Amino acid sequence: MSVDAGAGIIEFSGTVLCGPAEDRRGLWSVDGRLTFTRPERQPQLVLDGWVLPGFVDAHCHIGLGPGGAVDEDTARAQAAADRDAGTLLVRDAGVPADTRWLQGSPGVPRIIRSGRHIARSRRYLRGLGVEIEPEQLVEEARKQARAGDGWVKLVGDWIDRSAGDLGPSFPAAVVKDAVAAAHDEGARVTAHCFAEDTIDDMLDAGIDCIEHATGLLPRHIPRLVEQDVPIVPTLVNIATFPDIARQAEAKFPRYATHMLELWERRYERIGEAFDAGVRVYAGTDAGSVIKHGRIADEILELHRAGLSPAAALDAACWSARGWLGAEGIGEGAPADVVLCAEDPRRTLATVARLRHVVLGGRVIR
Repeated sequence: MSVDAGAGIIEFSGTVLCGPAEDRRGLWSVDGRLTFTRPERQPQLVLDGWVLPGFVDAHCHIGLGPGGAVDEDTARAQAAADRDAGTLLVRDAGVPADTRWLQGSPGVPRIIRSGRHIARSRRYLRGLGVEIEPEQLVEEARKQARAGDGWVKLVGDWIDRSAGDLGPSFPAAVVKDAVAAAHDEGARVTAHCFAEDTIDDMLDAGIDCIEHATGLLPRHIPRLVEQDVPIVPTLVNIATFPDIARQAEAKFPRYATHMLELWERRYERIGEAFDAGVRVYAGTDAGSVIKHGRIADEILELHRAGLSPAAALDAACWSARGWLGAEGIGEGAPADVVLCAEDPRRTLATVARLRHVVLGGRVIR
């Protein structure tokens, strides 16, 4: 992983976007920290462009490949692909290996880990999660809460081959106890949810976030707002549903039809939820079948779902960082920023061709 040695002082000469509607001028990086006060020393480098906080990928799997855990060189390459695309903060959403060795490594995005996926035995992708039975769920939630950085990842549903369709991984009552146990350990809980009824179960359990949310229905929206539960749609992943349906159609026709229906209404449901006040954050689900470095694609997909350019940016920038307890652009914050050639609130596609990426005051590109 090649990283520029960086400059002691960088001047950002363009417009600084401190929020979706908050513009400033005059920003510098001094020894890896941002400041709005002009340094006494002259900058070693001047970068021009519209400055935003480094993007957040709120559903990413650095360290995961199609067959499970990957080797260290592959994990570093995944991290570099995300970083080069402007993702400078990752909320890991489950990896079958301990990736703490990556945290704090030079040139690596900042990673907030979730430990391993918790899945039902023989009801998930082989080699990815900890596979358990319902009576083990509460204790496993406690274990993964201690193993991560404040997040636990549940697999809420998957194909139930005996039923020929999506089905819940665990009984609702046990899920509720597991979420309470994770909360008792100081962790938040997020859950993979494709099906409609799974979202009901997770909301009943007091979940903290819903991944994918393809089964989102009008009845869920008031509860998501009232309970302040955000969703991470991973629309670049949901784009694979037609292929999944085609592969499953001969053996599991109900499941195939269901997956297509979920895919067909993806934009409509996300747009309705956002308009009603549900918080939406950007996540790619990179790892396994989705390539790393696709945060710009997800931002553009959120716009296609009905979010304005500023709102789609917010889902991967300012609000996303606040949700995860990370600093954005502020006095003394880490100099983790991206620079666009144009105002991304007017020309959103500019996020796919970044002018510069700066991580910890080091110029990556």
